[in-house]
Amino acid sequence: MPKIIAVGLGLALVAGVSGCSGGGSTDGKTEITWFKLTESADSANTTINEIVADFEKANPDITVKVEGRAVDAHKDALRTTLGTSGSPDIFFSWAGPGLGGEFIDAGASLDLEKYYDEYGWADRFSDTTMSTVTQYGGHDGVPYTQRTEAVFYNKELFAQAGIDAAPTNYDDLVSDAKKLKSAGITPFEFGGTVNWHVMRLLDSLLETKCGADTYQALVTKKASWADESCVADTYSEFATWTSDYVNPGFISINNDESGALFFSGKAAMALEGDWFNQQVRDAGMAEDSVGIFAFPTGTDRIYGFNENNYISANSKHPDEAAKFLDYLTSAEAQKKFIATFGSRSVNVDVVPADQNAFDAEWNPIVAASTGVYMNNDQNLSQSETTEYWRIQNLVATGELEPSKAGAEFQKFIDQE
Repeated sequence: MPKIIAVGLGLALVAGVSGCSGGGSTDGKTEITWFKLTESADSANTTINEIVADFEKANPDITVKVEGRAVDAHKDALRTTLGTSGSPDIFFSWAGPGLGGEFIDAGASLDLEKYYDEYGWADRFSDTTMSTVTQYGGHDGVPYTQRTEAVFYNKELFAQAGIDAAPTNYDDLVSDAKKLKSAGITPFEFGGTVNWHVMRLLDSLLETKCGADTYQALVTKKASWADESCVADTYSEFATWTSDYVNPGFISINNDESGALFFSGKAAMALEGDWFNQQVRDAGMAEDSVGIFAFPTGTDRIYGFNENNYISANSKHPDEAAKFLDYLTSAEAQKKFIATFGSRSVNVDVVPADQNAFDAEWNPIVAASTGVYMNNDQNLSQSETTEYWRIQNLVATGELEPSKAGAEFQKFIDQE
């Protein structure tokens, strides 16, 4: 059935043409296409290719064409292809309302209720991950990952600065940053050309200064960014961090370039997710030289998000796409998946086997959390996210007074 969806940054309306998108059929085989991120770690890409190969071996009548792109290129590809003849059969997206919700609200996602019934998926996933599927009223998407984010730190650089343990509260984190800087060590690395990387610092400071309840009220528009004094405090702290404790010139480099500073021992901390464990290994760092601690917000919520795979509303081969997603989330595939990705499996029956000490550092962090504060490019709409980033960059570069940032953002929200 044709669907009308909004695509492109200008939200132009296009009609999805049923039966004209996704993969084709050649030599008696059905080809399905999967738009996803290119993983940062080569080993992760290798694992994905192995899972695809295993599926194709078991299903010789189906081939899976994987099209990987970097984060922003992937977002652009979805916004310009969904609902057209170039849309994929399966597309990866972040599950928050500001990203995955953009495509679901536009009608780009197929309701998968019949496949949940056919494959018994509801029993495969936890209540938390299932809530990302049913949050829009139907069954949109199949859980892919549960991501948690925290601070990675170089133990040797900490020791050089006279720091003998990871900070357990925000004041200690600030104190440690000062000690690192005094020792000639860059405390934190960030890449500013990809706005979402620096956003992680701003989000975490917002949780720290405003607390969990106010954070949620702000991102759901139940509180005013102009009226809550903690917002001004947040932007003031953010200005201090970006001017004093982040790598100089961060605004002109990307996350990969800033990550190299951590891997080479030129920066002491990185605010990253559970995918970073494998990147640390791939970069050749000694695992026992790197520790992980939750950003000390004081709220006991952990920073994180979920990622799902969706079947396009006008996929030509939804049955084959569902069959692949069933295998991707099966116990067999997930055992391979988490062995490389280092994250918790979305399949409740799969737990890490022979987990090493470095990967196990996530366990007490997750166990101690009482909830999740989500990345704000998932909480906010696309247009709000763009404005949120514009304001963060103006504050970071000294072009906007921190005390005026909240009112500036609220003005945009009020005018939408």
